[in-house]
Amino acid sequence: MSKLQKPITVLYFAAASTAVGRTSEEIIFPDGGINLSELGALLSLRYPGTDLGTILSTSQWSVDLEMVDDPAMVFLKGGEEVGVICPVSGG
Repeated sequence: MSKLQKPITVLYFAAASTAVGRTSEEIIFPDGGINLSELGALLSLRYPGTDLGTILSTSQWSVDLEMVDDPAMVFLKGGEEVGVICPVSGG
């Protein structure tokens, strides 16, 4: 049996928060973690019937309060705080 690691905390803002009906949640992955570029697909599967996938495709990510330029270069090991930063419009 695989040992579970520390959860990551996902923070949802703006449209992402509205889509999932919450502002945060903790997710636990098996040992080994997950690449940040894979997290969007996983979150979309957790919320079928929402437009979260579309929202995530235009959103940016932050990890531990740092904006991420390339999600493919970030590996989540557990214990991180990941923010879903949705695009905003002004007027």
